[in-house]
Amino acid sequence: MSKLNGKVAIVTGASKGIGAAIAKGLATAGAAVVVNYASSRDGADRVVAEIEDRGGRAVAVQGDVSQSADVRRLFETAKSEFGGLDILVNNAGVFAFEPLEAVTEAEFHREFDTNVLGIILTTQAAVSHFGPSGGSIINISSVASRNPQPNSLVYAATKGAVDTITLSMSRELGARNIRVNAIAPGGVDTEGLERIGIVGSDFERQIVAMTPLGRFGRPDDVARVAVFLASDEASWLTGERITASGGWR
Repeated sequence: MSKLNGKVAIVTGASKGIGAAIAKGLATAGAAVVVNYASSRDGADRVVAEIEDRGGRAVAVQGDVSQSADVRRLFETAKSEFGGLDILVNNAGVFAFEPLEAVTEAEFHREFDTNVLGIILTTQAAVSHFGPSGGSIINISSVASRNPQPNSLVYAATKGAVDTITLSMSRELGARNIRVNAIAPGGVDTEGLERIGIVGSDFERQIVAMTPLGRFGRPDDVARVAVFLASDEASWLTGERITASGGWR
């Protein structure tokens, strides 16, 4: 499989979970990958090592996507290490599930700074690094943007913003041959959901019961959609939100 041979990708928040799976999927398809992480250097190094063990090219770069200086350094590394940029996957995201009464200004800004401002900053940088042939931007949304569950007020609002940003950017950047699409996963078995106790819980069983394909998602389920959107096979797709949820809406 080499549909991305010669391409260079940045995947934000790629030290674990969906981001790690996307980074490895893009590399398997032939892309050189910049594996961005905020705090988990060990996780990012493991992703890079796995890519390199399979004959691919990758480098880990620390950076907070809500900080413009970090974003500049991330993109400069992609250029210095691999010569350019063709694909940006905006996967970095944070969340907290709590009732309305517990929402604080600090938590609101934490989630919006990473999940929304981060996408704006990285896309600004990507536009200046893409070559004359354009590029592909993939934003990771969530089914929560259209079907929010209780106690997900701020997180769902950030993902609603991601959907709107995706459509707006696709219309603004299409003339430059830059495609912008979103993937909206459903429940996915990741370290983050394990950490907060959702994996193995009654809530997980409830999601599975509402999922026509009858199981929780796996990171690779989302990664395969990202590889497709990054490739020329999706060259006529922009402004789309693809729900990767096993049918759960």
